[in-house]
Amino acid sequence: MRGQAGFWDIDERYARLSDAGDPLEKLNALVPWEVFRKPLAKALKRSDGAKGGRPPYDPVLMFKVMVLQALYGLSDDQAEFQIQDRLSFMRFLGLGLEDRVPDAKTIWLFREHLSQAKAMEKLFARFDKHLTDAGYLAMGGQIVDATIVAAPKQRDTKEEKEDLKAGKVPEEWKNRPAKLRQKDRDARWTVKFSKAKVDEDGKTQQRDIAIPAFGYKNHASIDRKHGFIRGWSVTSASAWDGAQLSTVVVSGNTGSTVWADTAYRSKKNETWLEKNGFRSDIHHKKPKGRPMSEATSRANGRRSKIRAIVEHVFAHQKVRMGLFVHTIGIDRARIKIGMVNLAYNLNRFVWHRRQSVPA
Repeated sequence: MRGQAGFWDIDERYARLSDAGDPLEKLNALVPWEVFRKPLAKALKRSDGAKGGRPPYDPVLMFKVMVLQALYGLSDDQAEFQIQDRLSFMRFLGLGLEDRVPDAKTIWLFREHLSQAKAMEKLFARFDKHLTDAGYLAMGGQIVDATIVAAPKQRDTKEEKEDLKAGKVPEEWKNRPAKLRQKDRDARWTVKFSKAKVDEDGKTQQRDIAIPAFGYKNHASIDRKHGFIRGWSVTSASAWDGAQLSTVVVSGNTGSTVWADTAYRSKKNETWLEKNGFRSDIHHKKPKGRPMSEATSRANGRRSKIRAIVEHVFAHQKVRMGLFVHTIGIDRARIKIGMVNLAYNLNRFVWHRRQSVPA
């Protein structure tokens, strides 16, 4: 029939996508997706097909849907639409034009099962093992930092905020279950500081500008050699960065040095690092009431150049991957942010593999 796409038309369009350098095709070809099957199977409670109803989607296919969401910052509804709409997404998932596409509810439920099973850490660890097996050992020491991940802002009263900080459910919410379900009781407000240029008396100066932010924090450590995220954790945005040092610093790196900014410098952290065989190269704070010595200032400048690598990781996640928490609650935020960390490593792995192939 005239105007209807045939097999050869689709085949030609796939070929044109390949010629244009479809990044998903490269990702599909280089990532061993089957390594995720076992941890996925353990996490999911599959229904008995004999009971009737539609058969469940393949867990690896559903996991790849979550990868697409992480790579492109898609909500569940957006993911359903884009898979229907984009040939590159369909090819990445191994779906034909005649195949059923997971709907938003199915995607949500799949992620809920993984969240309830606390499977994100196991999936992340499984790919980290593959990186080691492929020769990408954690090397050169590790760089630690954190970034705020925005979530939908809550319009709470002062009294409600105080109840939430105390771990209580505001009285007004208890009798309104619909409202309670829409309230994120784990995300928090905080203030982040950004450098900005200001003009005063005809002179341009740089000052720290306080910017309120609401959501969570992605705490991460990357290895200096390859730039992979090796350890991570998720907290509310108001959590102190330094308290997460021992959580995100991982053993097994061939280098013992740990770099971080002044938020991580404390007697407790220095003691922990030394006790566990790590060498601290954490930024030094300015002494109270007196200027920083020139030697310390130069040392901090050297550290800053190394630490800048992790800022590139967070910038990639926010700008190119559209990192934003659409969900409610820290358990769901953990799997969303964890998937973005894992998807970043998948992309980084493809980049390294392509660099190693002779031109």
